[in-house]
Amino acid sequence: MIRLGLTGGIGAGKSTVAKTFVEHGAYIIDADKIAREVVAPGSEGLAALVAAFGDDILGADGALDRPALAAKAFADDESRTTLNGITHPLIGARTQELLDAAPADAIVVQDIPLLVENHTAPFFHLVVVVHADEELRVQRLTTLRGVAEADARARIAAQATEEQRRAVADAWLDNSGTADDLAEAAAALWEGRLVPLEAHVRQRTAAEPIADLVAAEPDPAALPARLTNRLWAIAGEKATAVDVTAVDQNATGSVTELTITARDVEAAAALTDPLADGGFAPVETGVHRSCDPGRPATVRVVTPAP
Repeated sequence: MIRLGLTGGIGAGKSTVAKTFVEHGAYIIDADKIAREVVAPGSEGLAALVAAFGDDILGADGALDRPALAAKAFADDESRTTLNGITHPLIGARTQELLDAAPADAIVVQDIPLLVENHTAPFFHLVVVVHADEELRVQRLTTLRGVAEADARARIAAQATEEQRRAVADAWLDNSGTADDLAEAAAALWEGRLVPLEAHVRQRTAAEPIADLVAAEPDPAALPARLTNRLWAIAGEKATAVDVTAVDQNATGSVTELTITARDVEAAAALTDPLADGGFAPVETGVHRSCDPGRPATVRVVTPAP
């Protein structure tokens, strides 16, 4: 199983990509849907919100009045912290329930609008960003969704920038054309990269780099940092350091070499399975290679010198 983080700015076309992935067999987890589910009428979450913010956050039908909640919850930092303290654990628990129910060979697509803003990119095998230029997004929001132009621009400005998204993206889907163009690109990504990645992770085998995929890297300068953050997310307390030791160029593009310094010999041994599950297959003792044909990397696990 692999986990894919899908994100993109408002109006970029993320829903088209999610729909295409589902049509190809993705196991979808929609963050917005979960956020609504955990505060639905009769839920533990809604009861907790009412206890914290009062009955006037409910509509006449007993459902959450989101504007009324926002007026209270975003009034100050303390209220915002209270809101997050109620909803985030519930969202996390429901997300984990859905992950636990996923098939062993699933490509789990987690649709997360604020993935970049929430700094969760390192926890995914792959991050896919759907992008369109601001003016095109404004046009779509105003003509297709009926959003006022000032509101559309304000929403875009409140989200991550293109540079911030590109820095965490493993795959970049441009949506400057038609919806059919975007769906075709998403389908090609699914078949050409996601399916092989899942198979390599499940079978614990390293992938041979595919030149066209490697060349499509959204931000080569940010790749070493992205890999470092991914390895920290996998290794956690078992590591004392994660360092980039080399960035080599070959016929297929850039290959990043990294070293994880494990806390001790036992921690080094205990990293084998998490690294394999996280997308870095063991090829020999203490050496792992990327399962992703679009992101070649070699990871060496060492222990501190005595």
